[in-house]
Amino acid sequence: MDRTQKLQSIRPLIASARIVPNMSDDERFQNLTLRPILKLQNDLFLVSFQNYIKKMKNTFYELKLEKRLEYVTKAIQKDIKFRNSLKGMIIGQFTVEEYEIYIQNSSALNKRMMNMVIKRIQDQIQYFDKLELV
Repeated sequence: MDRTQKLQSIRPLIASARIVPNMSDDERFQNLTLRPILKLQNDLFLVSFQNYIKKMKNTFYELKLEKRLEYVTKAIQKDIKFRNSLKGMIIGQFTVEEYEIYIQNSSALNKRMMNMVIKRIQDQIQYFDKLELV
C-alpha cells in the first residue's frame, strides 16, 4: 500500500458528499478531499482551538455565545500563525495528486478550507463549555 492509498483508506466516507457533472473543480475538491480530511482531523481542530484559547488567556470564556462565534472567526481569519497551523493539519493529509490540484488554485481553496474549519468549530462551540467547567 503506497502513501496515497494509506491516506485515502483512513478518511471517513461522507454519504452526503455529492459529485455531479456540472460541479466546479473547487466544489469537487471540497467534496472529495476537504470534507473527509476535515472530518478526520476534527478532534485535532478542537484541541488546537482549545490550546489557542488558553494561549489567549482564556478570554473566550468571558464571552456570550454570539461573541464566542465571532471570536472563532476572528482567531482563524486574523491570527496568521494559527491559520497556518490549521492549514498544515489539512494539507499534510493531501495526496501528491491532491496537492498538485491544490497549488493550482491555493488562494480560493485556502479561503474555502478556513471557512469550513470556522463553521466546524462554531457548530461544536458547546465542546468548549465543558472545558470551562473543568
